[in-house]
Amino acid sequence: MIRIDRGPWREMVNHAQAVYPNECCGAMIGAIDGDQKTVSHAIALDNVSAGSQAARYELRPEDLLRADREARGRKLDLIGIYHSHPDCGAYFSETDLKNSCPWYSFVVLSIQNGRFDHANSWLPNAEQTQAEKEELIWPES
Repeated sequence: MIRIDRGPWREMVNHAQAVYPNECCGAMIGAIDGDQKTVSHAIALDNVSAGSQAARYELRPEDLLRADREARGRKLDLIGIYHSHPDCGAYFSETDLKNSCPWYSFVVLSIQNGRFDHANSWLPNAEQTQAEKEELIWPES
């Protein structure tokens, strides 16, 4: 289960709406206690995809390392990655799966006509062949 606190949730939604119709991406940091994850900070990252950013995101490895260092500096964990899907559902695409890491949660925000619609969180398996839906709790739910 992943719970996102009000502050980082607003940052994630605002980020997704601000870059619409492109995909946004960012890191989520917070605390992990067994199967319980609490996101207390969101870090907006640049989508550096060379192709259409309306259908894909790509992170710079050094940006993800910086987010991990920031988490450790706060004595927190890098919980996962968030990104948006403009004008489509919050599913975990084949591309998302192939570019995933099995130790992270992946929150996908559906942005319809520039406004937040719904979100889901996904946990990919070690082989990156499938992802299970993870219970997601955000302030407005």
